[in-house]
Amino acid sequence: MYVGQTIDRAVERVPDRTALVVGDGRLTYAELDALAQRCAVALRAAGVGAGDHVAVVAGGSPLAVAAILGAARLGAASAQMNPDLKPGEMAALCQMIGARVGIAGRDHHATLAAALGGTVVTEEDIAAVAAQQALPDVSIEDDSTGLILFSSGSTGLPKPVYISHRTVSDRLAYYGTTVDPAVDPPIDMMSVPLFHIGGTLGLLITLHSGRSMVILPRFDAGAWLRTVEQCRVSQTFVVPTMLRRILDHPDFASRDMGSLRSLSYGAAPALPELIRRAVAALPDVDFSNVFGQTETLGAYAALSPEDHRVGRKLDSVGRPFPGVELRVVDVETQEDVGVGQVGEAVVRAAQNITQDWMPTGDLVAVDEEGYLFVKGRVKDTINRGGEKFGPVEIETAIRTLPGVAEVAVAGVPDEELGERVGALIVGDRDLEVDMVKAHCRQALARFKVPEIIVFVDELPYNRYGKIPRAAVVEVIRSHAG
Repeated sequence: MYVGQTIDRAVERVPDRTALVVGDGRLTYAELDALAQRCAVALRAAGVGAGDHVAVVAGGSPLAVAAILGAARLGAASAQMNPDLKPGEMAALCQMIGARVGIAGRDHHATLAAALGGTVVTEEDIAAVAAQQALPDVSIEDDSTGLILFSSGSTGLPKPVYISHRTVSDRLAYYGTTVDPAVDPPIDMMSVPLFHIGGTLGLLITLHSGRSMVILPRFDAGAWLRTVEQCRVSQTFVVPTMLRRILDHPDFASRDMGSLRSLSYGAAPALPELIRRAVAALPDVDFSNVFGQTETLGAYAALSPEDHRVGRKLDSVGRPFPGVELRVVDVETQEDVGVGQVGEAVVRAAQNITQDWMPTGDLVAVDEEGYLFVKGRVKDTINRGGEKFGPVEIETAIRTLPGVAEVAVAGVPDEELGERVGALIVGDRDLEVDMVKAHCRQALARFKVPEIIVFVDELPYNRYGKIPRAAVVEVIRSHAG
């Protein structure tokens, strides 16, 4: 199955079932199929053919979904981009993938046109096309690129990840369910952006299974609560900061969450205290902590609903899925480390973009039961005067100080030592720098104690729900001078 055929089963069996819900608008599978076909015809008229890459800036919209399907039907591949990027940043991504044609919503046409320097297909162009217009037969290889996503860019500009039709097909076969016209399917909701792996993968799984996908164009806790209640959402994926804002929202207690049955979370560390609170507040919901990355096409490990129900190892991201091979290796020697020791996770699985052993860049430890504990990123390592260590252990220590809500640590460049430890903290107003340092001295080696501490109202999360270390350094510098 190729990416362009994702909705074929649903179009054949449940053409009148709602495929997409965006705001007050709804599209059936038959209508989505027609929109995707018009999109493909318009792209072909703009010169797109097999092997081409199409830049897409349309947010969470039917147009963005149609672009994924329409480009793939031509043997091309769509590349969803963050609408918040500036023209220069967007231009860099277009150059990376060699895009010369793009698709943009009305609000983003000018930005993409400036970034691309080429043809931008608009909603009006697509609307003017006859849906029944035939497309030429295209020979598509299983291992050709069917989809392009970008990494989260936590250490710089996002980098493109080229995903084959075979990889997408294998992933959909793993998660997909039968399209049954006689059964009302669960309602899914996309809470994260479409350009996030969790958004795109969740969308394709939903459409391939013939379910209905509610798209939240931009996350807002109040809107999330209203949408779950009004659309009777059954399952969704969030990042931990979203979950905290949902639980903290004043409307949480008054909204009907009775339809919600499954909630997965990931993409960033989650405090066990937050998860215990969520499980207690939503006792009928199955929680899963999923762990993976764009290059593994989403999760390759998870902490199960049963683990959540009994409160077991909530500081873990769970165990690898069946069929996933995992090694933990010393970063320098590449030799396997022992149980409980920290090393880089190296993964081999059918869902990966490569069939070889793939370094993930994640520092983890695995306990005697096979549970993974994330210790940071290889590139995040702080080098203070030759002493090398990760920011996660410092963040973990600071979080145990009463009054601390959130914390982010990074190495701040320094002429004398190379880097000094800096920390951003969100917490109670009575917290003081000396209190934090004294607390850290009891738990950490002297060289790991933060030297620069800045209290802020919020951490610099990006739209992937992650905190780029470079953004942490920038905020620290702006406050500390």
